[in-house]
Amino acid sequence: QIQLVESGGGLVQAGGSLRLSCAASGRGFSTSVVGWFRQAPGKDRDFVAVIGYRGGYTYYADSVKGRFTISRDNMKSTAYLQLTSLRPEDTGVYYCATRPDPTYATDSRYYNYWGQGTQVTVSG
Repeated sequence: QIQLVESGGGLVQAGGSLRLSCAASGRGFSTSVVGWFRQAPGKDRDFVAVIGYRGGYTYYADSVKGRFTISRDNMKSTAYLQLTSLRPEDTGVYYCATRPDPTYATDSRYYNYWGQGTQVTVSG
C-alpha cells in the first residue's frame, strides 16, 4: 500500500508559478506510474500529467502542455508538478495518484492510491 501527501498549493496571481510535491510512503512507489489530476468546483476530476515509473516517459493534457512539468525522484519517493504561466482556469484541487501497472493511463479509474489534494487558486 502507498500513502500519498500533496503539498505546495496556494494562492498565486495569473502568470505566476507553483511547485507541487507528492510525497509517498509505503512500498511500491518506485515501480508505480504517477499521475496528477485536478478538480475545479462543480466539475469532474481531470487528468493533468503522468510520468512513468523510471521518469523517462511523460504525457500532458493539452491544456497544460508547455506550462506544467511533471518529474519524480524515486530516491526521495516524491513526485513533483511544476506549474508555470498559471491561468485562472488552472484553479482547483490538485491530486497525485499512483498506478502499479507500468503502462500510463489518463483515466482516474485506473489509479489505486490517491492523496488528499492540495488547493491551487489563481487570481486573475
